[in-house]
Amino acid sequence: MKKLFFSAKKIMMGICLLFTVGILFMTPKLSVHADERDSNLVNSMNSTLNAPTTGTTDTRTNINEPGSSENAEDLKELNVANSLTITYNNGNGTSAGPIRILLTLTLIALAPTILIMLTSFTRIIIVMHFTRAALNTNTIPPNQVIIGISLLLTFFIMNPVIKEINEKAVQPFDRGEIETTEFLERGVEPLREFMYGQTQVKDVRLFMEISDTEWDGTLDGIPTSVLIPSFMVSELRTAFIIGFLIYIPFIVIDMVVASILMSMGMMMLPPTTISLPIKILLFVLADGWTLIIGNVVKTFY
Repeated sequence: MKKLFFSAKKIMMGICLLFTVGILFMTPKLSVHADERDSNLVNSMNSTLNAPTTGTTDTRTNINEPGSSENAEDLKELNVANSLTITYNNGNGTSAGPIRILLTLTLIALAPTILIMLTSFTRIIIVMHFTRAALNTNTIPPNQVIIGISLLLTFFIMNPVIKEINEKAVQPFDRGEIETTEFLERGVEPLREFMYGQTQVKDVRLFMEISDTEWDGTLDGIPTSVLIPSFMVSELRTAFIIGFLIYIPFIVIDMVVASILMSMGMMMLPPTTISLPIKILLFVLADGWTLIIGNVVKTFY
């Protein structure tokens, strides 16, 4: 049985092999050739690639000769032949993009220091703190409110200075009319004039003597490194003087209340328990916030 099974298997394999060979011999021969349309397309592409890229000798692809531009308007035109030119519409290329980014990031990092040291912020926030301490209301108004009011008043007072910096420094620099060094000089000058008007002469003389520098009595003769600490000392002095004046009426109220309680024999009752509502009532009736904020702002004019 096994021999018969293997014989039948070999016969079937032989039949399949013969059938496959017969199919291969019966298949007609195929021919492969390029279509006429394909050859035309290839010829067209070759002619395009081999064609001159700048046109004929009588045709120019550049409007101006390279390097012949004299101002920002010329750079807005295509002035370099056979190359890609990218120009900045608002500038003439005097300052690179990375330098602008570096300047912007530097100003952002120094913004808190500039806000505190070169503006009216210091005087305003110290006076607001003295007012809250004199009222003895502890955290009323909160620190966030005091800082917010101080910032808004600072922007109100410094608005003319900010406009002058924008007109004299920022806009010309953005148009590419001035260099980076001149931009910094023009931007600092309005701040110097503001600080000089709020700085006392004795503070300037103190730091000029410390730095061993001669002063001719003018703003131009004061270095910025001397003007800034002089301005800060003057601001602290002025703010503490205003704070002392604010404290006087509230101290009088505390003394009167304490004397009345002592005369009545109520020594165990804290005077602040009685004086606090009285101070708040008088402060509201006198429109204290308007008086304090209005007079602090007027000290800068």
